[in-house]
Amino acid sequence: MYFIHRKKFLSRFILTIFLCAFLFHVHALTAHATLDELAAEAEARKLLPVQSDEIENWPTGPQITAQAAILMDANTGIILYAKNIHEKLYPASTTKILTSLLAIENGNLDDIVSFSHEAVFSVPGDGSNMGMDEGESITLEEALYGIMVASANEVSNAVAEYVSGSISDFIELMNTRAAQLGCTDSHFTNTNGLFDENHYTSAYDLALISSVFFQNEMLCKISNTPRYHFEASATQPDDFYKKNKHLLITGEMPYEGIVGGKTGYTDQSRQTLVTCAEQNGMKLICVVFKEESPNQFTDTIELFNYGFQNFQILNVAENEQKFNIENVNFFQADNDIFGNSKPILSIDTDSYVIVPNMASFSDLNSTIDYDIAEENHVAQIDYTYNDTYVGSAYVNLSEYAKTIYQFETVKNSSDSNTDNNDAEKLDKKETAAPASSKQSNEDDGTIFINVKNVLIGLLIFAAFFICLFIIRALIINNSNSKRRKNRVNRKKHRRERIRSNFDDFDF
Repeated sequence: MYFIHRKKFLSRFILTIFLCAFLFHVHALTAHATLDELAAEAEARKLLPVQSDEIENWPTGPQITAQAAILMDANTGIILYAKNIHEKLYPASTTKILTSLLAIENGNLDDIVSFSHEAVFSVPGDGSNMGMDEGESITLEEALYGIMVASANEVSNAVAEYVSGSISDFIELMNTRAAQLGCTDSHFTNTNGLFDENHYTSAYDLALISSVFFQNEMLCKISNTPRYHFEASATQPDDFYKKNKHLLITGEMPYEGIVGGKTGYTDQSRQTLVTCAEQNGMKLICVVFKEESPNQFTDTIELFNYGFQNFQILNVAENEQKFNIENVNFFQADNDIFGNSKPILSIDTDSYVIVPNMASFSDLNSTIDYDIAEENHVAQIDYTYNDTYVGSAYVNLSEYAKTIYQFETVKNSSDSNTDNNDAEKLDKKETAAPASSKQSNEDDGTIFINVKNVLIGLLIFAAFFICLFIIRALIINNSNSKRRKNRVNRKKHRRERIRSNFDDFDF
């Protein structure tokens, strides 16, 4: 009996081993087929059209395996490379760029971020995390390193609760802020980028969000950290290190001028990557969506090389001739009594355009818009190259001119507080002003005199009278000379007559 049971056990054991081996073999074949399918999909994506290549005389962009990609100037929004930039795709952990941006916009780095039950346990335990437990707490600065370096999902949730009180309220804030930045292809449903069919964005929208992110020095520093040391504290007992997975940041794929970035991955999104780099005064953001590793890094390098090597920056103020107003006397404001003046209106000296290396400033078309709401800006000049936006410049009112040209607005008489405050300011201004500069209440203005122009006028006036005096003296001198000559001639003739009369007598 024992032998029979032992024989059945051995049979089942052998069958189990055989079944496991068969399943392992099937899984291996399936996995191999999946890798082949992914490689085929990547090659197919490589053939997708690049929209920026359709621009006349634009440098031809590289063929990459990303489903969507963009190369954008971080300061101006000028797009150098565009491939499906408005396609709605899953961003994965690059979502955390927006989460971190909102955290630093609405918090203080020294504040304490606590971990609730929901923050820790509403995300998968096998997902990206840094092992925080319910009830623990860290500073907001440490939390930002946890989000950007460790890509910790539970930390993103805890920061959301710190900023908005709840994860749901923070998600609403994410969508509001994205809309404020001009995003039209995005909808966020979580703080960390875990897959959700309704959680999506586009390469263009994420580049817009990243352009604000990389304007913050602290966020640049955090996102460009290869490895961070989390030290134990009274509210967090573990001492550990977390390494960044961005190979251009760690130096495993070195590239000059890296400012920062963020990786992302889910099965549905595949590899996603955001990177910022700066060379020769040009600061570019590269976003690639739906890649296979390590192409997200190699394609990013190829796109950066394309941008830095094929395009140039041209300063608008140094090249603009059509809207040059610096030599127009009407647009001059005096800074001192000797007429050292600056233009009342001037083109912003920091504005620039980005154009292909073979193009010049004269190749650009420009339009000027006076209907702008930004303070101190009178107008905006937009530049295009073959109907493609390449930059803009503001026409500004000078600081000196702003103190001259003040226009009063009509106030509501019922607003007594505002009127009283204005009256007090006016009284103080009149008290401080010299008596000689005051005028009547109806016309409280100041007359500005360009002394240099007055002196020049006086000199011209004096020169005119000196010339008249010299001409008069010459005329008088010429007249006197003629009279003297006539007198001499008369005397000569008289002597000759007298001598002639004496010659008639014979002595």
